[in-house]
Amino acid sequence: MRQRASILAAGIVALALLILFAGVIKGPAYSQPAFEVQAPPTPDNCWKGTQQSGSEYMICMPDEDQWNGDVVLYAHGYVPITEPVGIPWTQMEISGPFGPIAVNDLVTALGYGFATTSYPMNGLAVLPGVVDLVDLVDIFTEEVAPPARVLLGGVSEGGLITTLAVEQHPAVFDGGLALCGPYGGFHEQVDHFGDFRVVFDYFFPGLMPGDPITIPAWLMDDWPTTYFTNTILPVIEDPANALSVTELLVVTGAAPYAFDPPTSTITIEKLLWYNVYATEDAKLKLGDQPFSNTTRIYSGSSNDAALNAEVARIAADQVALDEIEAYYQTTGRLSRPLVTLHTTDDFVVPYLHAPLYQEKVTQAGSNAYYRHFVTDVHGHCTFDAFEVVQAFQALEDMLPRPVFLPLVIRTTPSD
Repeated sequence: MRQRASILAAGIVALALLILFAGVIKGPAYSQPAFEVQAPPTPDNCWKGTQQSGSEYMICMPDEDQWNGDVVLYAHGYVPITEPVGIPWTQMEISGPFGPIAVNDLVTALGYGFATTSYPMNGLAVLPGVVDLVDLVDIFTEEVAPPARVLLGGVSEGGLITTLAVEQHPAVFDGGLALCGPYGGFHEQVDHFGDFRVVFDYFFPGLMPGDPITIPAWLMDDWPTTYFTNTILPVIEDPANALSVTELLVVTGAAPYAFDPPTSTITIEKLLWYNVYATEDAKLKLGDQPFSNTTRIYSGSSNDAALNAEVARIAADQVALDEIEAYYQTTGRLSRPLVTLHTTDDFVVPYLHAPLYQEKVTQAGSNAYYRHFVTDVHGHCTFDAFEVVQAFQALEDMLPRPVFLPLVIRTTPSD
């Protein structure tokens, strides 16, 4: 019988894993990360395969005598539909003191098995993401051994996938860590992106092509290379437009609530990025248009009466609303531990998701299985080491302790 790690060792593991989960979604100023899927050579301790869904998966193992019996499954974040489907390799690296570190190397060095999946599609991939992760546990069991514990971690869209998976599949997942995800309510997340676009159009009319719910296909191609840089950027960095930028951020609740390049510029760019790349894909997968602001009262501008009278009003299609309610909404009903971590000034996935999910958990009587941690900083998934260690340690403390390891351990696929 192998003893579990001490609290101190668990904290070290937590630090490494959570830096992994927090770091993979950070990108350069003025642009989303390049979601390159072309794979580097497969490491000696890893192998790849294809799931029944068509998704690519990868499993990595430490040396046989170093495996602690657990596996960490990783649910990656949003990848735009313009990229080919595959494991997003730029989300598989983190910055280290001597250069990029492969996350699979980090996890296996700490004694965990590691597994991840591409999902069968890019863009909105919440539902197939859950299916793939459940299937990946079966693949790991067949190709390696039954794991003592299955831990699931995810960021951003992967944070919602993690929450839904832990709620819906307690027999599969022993616990989850959901970071900066829209786990409070998918309706609210859709409206957050839609509100930003309609209010942007009010303060900067005609600057964005199309309309808030109709995105020209050419814009996705031109956005990262020319359109934002040549058309949007000069306007939102012009001090003459400081008041409009500030009011846009205040009205939409996109911290830090003021014209302050480059911070305000990055905030605007990233929220418009999701409007450009996610709108048409969401309409296709949800059956129609889900955004609604017909009854929304906007406030925080220098003339709220004019804003509410003139801003574009859009009604959601009921088919899309029903689809969200049936399949994308979390319930708060937990029978396995779940820990969430969020920044208060997350402008992409706003902090409102934390109190919304806490309310669901309380109503469901699941407080014993839930912990939430918050960090009071600006940015999407920007956590410091102490806070992420604290969150993972909380998950460790909530998990049941296995008393034995699998009897059969393989570190390469079986025939």
